[in-house]
Amino acid sequence: MGGVVGKVESPKVSVPETKLEAKIIEAMRRREIEGSSMKSFNNIILKFPKIDQSLRKCKATFEGFDEDGSGAIDPQELKHCFQKLEIKFSDEEINDLFEACDINEDMGIKFNEFIVLLCLVYLLKEDSSTKHAKFSMGLPNFETTFETLVDSFVFLDKNKDGYVSRNEMVDAINETTSGERSSGRIAMKRFEEMDWDKNGMVNFKEFLFAFTRWVGIEDIEDEDEADEENA
Repeated sequence: MGGVVGKVESPKVSVPETKLEAKIIEAMRRREIEGSSMKSFNNIILKFPKIDQSLRKCKATFEGFDEDGSGAIDPQELKHCFQKLEIKFSDEEINDLFEACDINEDMGIKFNEFIVLLCLVYLLKEDSSTKHAKFSMGLPNFETTFETLVDSFVFLDKNKDGYVSRNEMVDAINETTSGERSSGRIAMKRFEEMDWDKNGMVNFKEFLFAFTRWVGIEDIEDEDEADEENA
């Protein structure tokens, strides 16, 4: 019987480190008022293949914005990207997003970082009911995919504070698994993959980067690099 993952210590209270992170937390809390359509953690996992397929279709768009063909989008190219997509963010906001998503600090946004950046833009749009004609980039399910990612985070964040804690991850898994030890271990592994700074709290950006790994987005870059080396 006793296979349900046990409760762990209370997480530390996390304080947003930057103005951008504070905006993301505020936007997520507003979105969480609407609730989530997700019913279980398995419900999220079952959507992995569809999300993966949708995000991979963005590769050609990413390459179009990578004007010099370097394999990454630099700050100037990102500003051109926002202009072409008619996304009205200030230069300061665009620079903040660039710094937040350039996790390797190599002054270039790679494909997985581009996906995370666009999803953050989707969340931060002042009026989520207003659809930017060009933001979907000609891909009919693009915004639907981002909404699924937001919805998944909302499901995990039980207390609606803009973060997912270790306890909340445990609760989500226990609701799904009915005490299966293996699923509980997987949940904890997933949480550790998300919690970069090991503070027991995961914000939306950390969740998104982990998600790109789970569905294999980073593998696309590895494949492309291997093709270039073999060319």
